[in-house]
Amino acid sequence: MAGNKVAAHTLKKSNKAELLQQLEDLRKELASLRVQKVAGGASSKVTKIHDVRKNIARVLTVIQLSSRDAVRQEYKNKKHLPLDLRVRQTRAIRRRLSKNQANKVTERVHKRLSNFPQRKYAVRA
Repeated sequence: MAGNKVAAHTLKKSNKAELLQQLEDLRKELASLRVQKVAGGASSKVTKIHDVRKNIARVLTVIQLSSRDAVRQEYKNKKHLPLDLRVRQTRAIRRRLSKNQANKVTERVHKRLSNFPQRKYAVRA
């Protein structure tokens, strides 16, 4: 890897075992770079450390995305989703009545509406 940027789109194509292997390699490389830095290596090691850390983050992100996609597929046709897979929105929107609940009418109001409907007037032109 040696400081080269790992492209996320290439990571998405590889399977989990390959990703974990790549993660292990990157972590080993990071450890060796840190040792070289302490031992008084070149200042270029600092930028390599930065690149390797960012590559580790990319690999972990792709692993997380793929595992979340797998869980999403598992819960696709189920009634309830796990909380972390639900749409976040805002707290107020999540607590708002659903359209079905908001449109419900009590029996008394239903009778009143059916017995005394809105009157229709013909407007003369």
